[in-house]
Amino acid sequence: MKRDSRLSNILHALLHMADHQARTGAPMTSDQLAVCLSTNPVVVRRTMAGLREQGLVASEKGHGGGWRLARPLDQVSLGQVHAALGEPGLIPDAPPVEAEGCLVEAAVNDALGETYAAARALLIARLNEITLADLAADFSRRMAEHPKRDLLNAHGHTS
Repeated sequence: MKRDSRLSNILHALLHMADHQARTGAPMTSDQLAVCLSTNPVVVRRTMAGLREQGLVASEKGHGGGWRLARPLDQVSLGQVHAALGEPGLIPDAPPVEAEGCLVEAAVNDALGETYAAARALLIARLNEITLADLAADFSRRMAEHPKRDLLNAHGHTS
């Protein structure tokens, strides 16, 4: 099964946006965010549009435009971001049916399906408890432990 990394990628981008806004007061362009995410600006715009619809980010057109956070970091939970992305599957709904009609597989899949549902509920509850401010505070702590490290240049990003 291919891992869906949209949530971790967009959280990465949102923290870069917050840092960029705090340092410069300016929004980040889709091109800048694409560098952060190692993707195409079109993918950034499509993804950010879903977050804009939920009021998590705002966009400005034209020269000097780009993407800004629309709310303070402490007012955005990871659960809200997950929901704005269309709730990508972090845990599968059910195991695949490989042998149609096999009673052993049916028993296994029922048990796993119930377990997956319980795990999803716990995961969503935890995502709703964590805010972008929590992630930013952890990032700040890590940067303080590595004072010579530059956020954007540490992994090839440019402002």
